[in-house]
Amino acid sequence: MGSNSIAVDVDASINGEEEEEEEAQIQSPLESSKPPWEPSKERLSLIHKKTSEDPRLLSPAAGKTSCCIFRVPASLVEANGRSYQPHIVSIGPYHRGDPALQMIEEHKWRYLGSLLSRTEAAGVSLRDIMKGVEPLVPAARECYSEAVHLDTEEFVEMMVVDGLFMIELFRKTARIVAFEANDPLVTMVWIFPFFYRDFLRLENQIPYIILERLFDLTKVNPHESEYSLAEIALEFFNNAMQRPDEAIAVYHGTAGRHLLDLVRSSFIPHEFDQLANQPRDPVPTHVIHCVSKLRRAGIKLRPTRGHRSFLLVAFRGGVLEMPTITIDDFMCSFLLNCVAYEQCYNNGSKHITAYATFLDCLINTHRDVEYLCDHNIVENYFGTDSEVAHLINNLGKDIAFDIDRCYLAKLFDDVHKYYNNSWHVQWASFKYTYFETPWSFISAFAALVLLILTLAQTIYTVYGFYAPNG
Repeated sequence: MGSNSIAVDVDASINGEEEEEEEAQIQSPLESSKPPWEPSKERLSLIHKKTSEDPRLLSPAAGKTSCCIFRVPASLVEANGRSYQPHIVSIGPYHRGDPALQMIEEHKWRYLGSLLSRTEAAGVSLRDIMKGVEPLVPAARECYSEAVHLDTEEFVEMMVVDGLFMIELFRKTARIVAFEANDPLVTMVWIFPFFYRDFLRLENQIPYIILERLFDLTKVNPHESEYSLAEIALEFFNNAMQRPDEAIAVYHGTAGRHLLDLVRSSFIPHEFDQLANQPRDPVPTHVIHCVSKLRRAGIKLRPTRGHRSFLLVAFRGGVLEMPTITIDDFMCSFLLNCVAYEQCYNNGSKHITAYATFLDCLINTHRDVEYLCDHNIVENYFGTDSEVAHLINNLGKDIAFDIDRCYLAKLFDDVHKYYNNSWHVQWASFKYTYFETPWSFISAFAALVLLILTLAQTIYTVYGFYAPNG
């Protein structure tokens, strides 16, 4: 009975497998006859429609060299917060209509009315100004990386109102035009420091070609012909930077693509372009160590006075020479926005980015900042030494550039070679350990005296033992 049941079960399983194979053979022709999958006509039509539409956010000119006003990348915003956004005044389209920036909007109209009272008396009306700006609208739109969804009239109005507000401030600061009595923008002393920073934020720019056209159209005072827009704009920002008056002249003699680029260019000597393009050795450039390690290797840091730009760094005979740089709220915002601009605009120099990387290499902790402050290389009006160290470390965070082609590439290499010289390192380490402070010197000197006395006592004892009696 048992063997028969096993045989029946085996036969049944075999028969079942054969039936499944027959069903599979019956089904496979049906499945092979099913038509292949195809996307629906509606989906194809929708995709074609989207490819033919103009981008809502990305400007068609975003890849051109004319594009120079950008939204700051999210990685930089995450590292540095609101350093790229205006705090008190909106200039241009990116922050237009922000409810938090409405107070200054009323002052823009007030300044425009004051200017028109002068220009209309000289025969230049608001209509003339707007008609003079309109031909530049296509070129101005190409300066923005994002599409600006304003018609021509709205765009021209925004350029005229925002541009003339800044130009009037420049004129009044340069004493070409007098401030009105009891002007709230002057009597409230906290406002102007925000203007200095907000006018130089990357997302808060209008094209310089617009500013120049507005400046030329509204020149109604005879003595205004003595000034250029670049001169009075740099004089305005010089109040925040506290540079010497002779440093106001633009190094390249060019105007810049917007105000941020203008002020940035004023720090870049013309010869730096040749430094960045010099032929380089195939060996990769090495970054340098922080201040604490450089000092242990015998490298000194010394401030240089009288330079018009903090970028003029040099390394000579084991001494790293750096112009004094003031770190305050303005310089913090300025450096961050310059680095963001150089990261986004690929057709310009990266000098500020190179300098930011240089500072980031030098400064690791608050002790490095403390040393630079004690030696008058950094003037700290920003906060604690730890806060300055945090700022500098974020300044060099998530940025990309070719270190082999930057203007500081040779300096990086020279410092690295000097640092790796073993004789320099050993001798400097000895001096740093025993002669850095008076207390370490006294301790080392006492140990030396004790060693000499012990040695003398040993010699005297040995000599007395072996010396002949008598």
